[in-house]
Amino acid sequence: MKRWAMGFLTAGLVLSVLGCGGDSKKAVESKIHVGLVFDVGGLGDKSFNDSAHQGLLRARDELGVSFVYLEPGEGSDREEALRMMATGDADIIFGIGFLFTDDITNVANEFPDKKFACVDYAVKDDSPLPENLAAIKFREEEGSFLAGALAAMVSKTDAVGFIGGMEGALIRKFEKGFAAGARHIRPGIRVLVNYAGVTGAAFKNPSMGKELALAQYDSGADIIFHASGGTGLGVFEAARSRDLLAIGVDSDQWGEAPGHVLTSVLKRVDVAVFKVIQRTLNDDFPQGIQIFGLADGAVSLVIDKNNRQWITPEVEQRLRALENEIVKGIIKVPSS
Repeated sequence: MKRWAMGFLTAGLVLSVLGCGGDSKKAVESKIHVGLVFDVGGLGDKSFNDSAHQGLLRARDELGVSFVYLEPGEGSDREEALRMMATGDADIIFGIGFLFTDDITNVANEFPDKKFACVDYAVKDDSPLPENLAAIKFREEEGSFLAGALAAMVSKTDAVGFIGGMEGALIRKFEKGFAAGARHIRPGIRVLVNYAGVTGAAFKNPSMGKELALAQYDSGADIIFHASGGTGLGVFEAARSRDLLAIGVDSDQWGEAPGHVLTSVLKRVDVAVFKVIQRTLNDDFPQGIQIFGLADGAVSLVIDKNNRQWITPEVEQRLRALENEIVKGIIKVPSS
């Protein structure tokens, strides 16, 4: 598949030449055509955007849909990319990331005959959603709680860390859940917290991620959980250099620092993207707020052969019990 920068779009490139998710025959036979605009960091972030891409690939392979995607720059490029998708062949258009909230709302209102979906849509209580828009949200705090609990079980220093990307309500859900889980296991544990910035650029600054992580490790933390997109690549680099542990996010990030990744909090954007496409294909477009969490299998921890040195059967059993209590509502995980 081809990747195109927004500079080409403004030059008037036609959407149909951007490439599709399958061969030309499959594209012609496809019942629906999907458009997707990636978040800051783009495809290849080994995290949030890559997970969305996996959802597209699964929809292509299992449902026979075709797709195109764009990787915008900053600011107004997001709305321009969405509008370009809407004026083309796409039947449903995804915006990946909360930064799309205002832009996708505007474009959805402008194109009522198209369907739109936004991952991490920032819902505003006083603003009704357009009828052709699905607002996809996750209970990130649930998976983060389990990560915090695991970190507290494994930590040898009585201190763990959290590094977020752009400071705001969404990433604070990861922070608050992580801190709550750690303190559920060890009430007196220190939780060090830093954010990489207050703009979208905070999700693509590995050097800042490394700097913040090194400072937390030097302050006593031996495990750091990041929710910072591409910035987290610097956290893994710091973990390798200090021979300590990090926790990945969105996708399984073991490969970023083998031997130094305790686990990853899976935020299954791929599951959400696939399910919304599937329902749309079945004439059951999920308008409104759609929330995915532990109970849906859309949020979880990675537990596999790579991290068995830390996640023993006893530790896993304890984590499963906590997960069950969260799903049943016995444990109320804070999100703010």
